[in-house]
Amino acid sequence: MIETENIYDYIILGAGPAGLQLGYFFAQQGRSYLILESGEIPGNFFTTFPRHGQLISTNKVYTGYTDAEVNLRWDWNSLLSDEGLLFKEYSKEYFPPREALVQYLRDFATHFHLPIHYRTDIQQISKSTIFHLHASNGAHYQCRRLIVATGMSKPYLPDIPGIAHAELYSEVSVDPADFTNQRVLIIGKGNSAFETADRLVGNAATLHLASPHAVRMAWQTHYPGHLRAVNNNLLDTYQLKTQNAILDASIARIDYHEGRYTVVVNYTHAAGEQETLEYDRVIVCTGFRFDASIFDASSRPELTLGDRLPAQTCEWESTNVADLYFAGTLMQMRDYRRTTSAFIHGFRYTVRALARFLAQKYHQEPWPSTEIDGTPEALTDHIITRINQTSALWQQFGTLGDIIVPVEQTGTMRYYPELPVDAVQELATRTLPEYYLVTLEYGTEHVFHDPFNVARIARQDADHADQSHFLHPIIRHVVGGREVSAHHIIEDLASEWKEDVHIQPLLAYLKQERSTMMPYPQAA
Repeated sequence: MIETENIYDYIILGAGPAGLQLGYFFAQQGRSYLILESGEIPGNFFTTFPRHGQLISTNKVYTGYTDAEVNLRWDWNSLLSDEGLLFKEYSKEYFPPREALVQYLRDFATHFHLPIHYRTDIQQISKSTIFHLHASNGAHYQCRRLIVATGMSKPYLPDIPGIAHAELYSEVSVDPADFTNQRVLIIGKGNSAFETADRLVGNAATLHLASPHAVRMAWQTHYPGHLRAVNNNLLDTYQLKTQNAILDASIARIDYHEGRYTVVVNYTHAAGEQETLEYDRVIVCTGFRFDASIFDASSRPELTLGDRLPAQTCEWESTNVADLYFAGTLMQMRDYRRTTSAFIHGFRYTVRALARFLAQKYHQEPWPSTEIDGTPEALTDHIITRINQTSALWQQFGTLGDIIVPVEQTGTMRYYPELPVDAVQELATRTLPEYYLVTLEYGTEHVFHDPFNVARIARQDADHADQSHFLHPIIRHVVGGREVSAHHIIEDLASEWKEDVHIQPLLAYLKQERSTMMPYPQAA
């Protein structure tokens, strides 16, 4: 048996984007760590997915800005690094091919000399006082803390009688010719379902997409995992009567006999109507789930959200297994389908926050911060500069926030960037009597409105900035764990908050809050 003598402080399971990003931060911090990858290269998932080859993560090469941090707002594929190794050098396409991402991830791992053991397929994980990882090649690894960055690798199958007869998105043919003149049912209405339908629309006789709930468009909900415009051509063919249809229906049963499928559906909006439909092919495009099968009873994490994801604390630690953490798309459990934690442009920032949490907890290293003058004028200047530059708060809207904490008896303030908002609410209540929270957020009712037909708040009506629908800054004053006031900065067409209509109301708000609520003396 091959054995690894070292007991690492950290082992990262998976060399996808999240594993590489965390490995980079660990290298910067000088940690004892190792990355284990079952495949032969980093980002092995993207050699297969998306099945039809086109990423839906935007790659906006030309922005009109020169600031590197600002440009990351529209770069959804690059990982964070001090050297600025950027994805735009690998593709100029707005929706790039998956092969470009695979090459970028390979070069990222090589450039930063990340310690990765490839072709290491972990078969079992157990825990005593430390974690023990057993690989199929006989290798044995040990670590004090384990971070799982394997993503959602197991197909999620709805509980439908007969679904075993259907074909899976992960395995079905990608050659449209194989579907020529066939009636095809696709179960699901997410991007994988529409990606598949868009590929087959020129060959299939009929395409039906079915799920119990209506299509949710990303441009309405602002969640990138909902249907993206790049995949939604089938909607046009449905409404213009070209033999395709989008069915709001649950699948009651799937029967298969002599090469034909008989599918019983219950329509959601038709007073309980049930219908039996016939197809040549049925494809399941219902997404993926976390695979916990490699964990034995001593280390198996609790699952949640229909067993799709591991249950996690606000620091992305397993709720039932100490020192077991999760990185990457698995982090979305904390803000499921609300923001961008499932995607590179979101989790690159939550992974950085995880590295900072670990540094605090296990290495007594404080969260990065800046001490600034506590006057309203200085606070206003710092906040305005920050909100016009940050990509982290832009991408992780309402999920990551900056906090500003008064330094007792000095009149200064300590500015901490990019903390998880739920962690601040959960942990700071016990340790911080008072702070300001800075976030970027959409209006509270944004998903209930047609975003192309919304009455905007006029610039001269900045007193009603709290009615802004689009992304805009919010500054909250929290005392004793309770929000005592909040200030909204009015939305802006270019999302540039640099004019008097943005600055002066914020200054007035901070003057009011500092004069009436702050118990510490202001700086001279």
